[in-house]
Amino acid sequence: MRWPALRYADWSDTCETLHMWTQIVGKIRMEKMPPINHWWHVTLYVTSRGLGTSPVPDNGRTFDIDFDFVAHRLRIITTDGQCREFGLEPMTVADFYRRIMQALRDLKIDVQINTVPSEVENPIRYEKDNIHRSYDAAAVERFWSALISSSEVMTAFRSRYIGKVSPVHFFWGGFDLALTRFSGRRAPTHPPMQLLPDAVVQEAYSHECSSAGFWPGGMGFDTTYYAYTYPEPDGLAKARVRPAAAFYSDQMREFMLPYDAVRSAPNPEDALMQFLESTYDAGADLGKWPRADLERQGVTHGIA
Repeated sequence: MRWPALRYADWSDTCETLHMWTQIVGKIRMEKMPPINHWWHVTLYVTSRGLGTSPVPDNGRTFDIDFDFVAHRLRIITTDGQCREFGLEPMTVADFYRRIMQALRDLKIDVQINTVPSEVENPIRYEKDNIHRSYDAAAVERFWSALISSSEVMTAFRSRYIGKVSPVHFFWGGFDLALTRFSGRRAPTHPPMQLLPDAVVQEAYSHECSSAGFWPGGMGFDTTYYAYTYPEPDGLAKARVRPAAAFYSDQMREFMLPYDAVRSAPNPEDALMQFLESTYDAGADLGKWPRADLERQGVTHGIA
């Protein structure tokens, strides 16, 4: 189902549990991958069945870890033909951590991760987290469907840019699907951010950027799209963006567009593209980006 209903309150317990599970998988990838600019080596990717790592190097072979949200399985496969998997079902974060680390040991994949959760308040070490244990399979399927729908539009938006631009990827720290365009210029030192080490912040925001993404919600917000420019140019908060339901949040210091406004629009793809284009336009124009050198002229692909 495209653009399914996805109120955060309806699946918050499962969302929090899945957040921790994806962090464990993401940290495994992070430990095995060579560093890539802006922490692009740590992300997960939307797949045709869920979320996955893409191939991860391991001493002359590679392995993938995939969340299969169709069959509701966690699957690890290697290039030498081995596989381990287990069901995605209600279980504690501690049990998930135990199962996946045992599967990796069975496959002779040697990896250790920092078990303190990232970017959350009052973190509980994964191996000790017996609180988060919910798994509503139907809600997870709706979440994955929203990721698929969003990723398609964001990929079309990405294709219109010939400057430096990130993949459409899933950051397990903030639990959001993100896409970032860059002006090509260095950025000023970013102020410290709560819940993030400064080394992470400075690498992520080393260059001027315009970022947008999809977030399932929390902190008083329902499921939403967001967009921001760093450094934020003067006047951005007052810029007119589209569609009409979009607004600037002083709390988050970014533009936001409720997911429900997109899914209920006559053309959800067009509504989301309007948000992506108009928020980028506002930041790039006010920030005096060299847009003629960065954008593909006169060509659109797939989604208007």
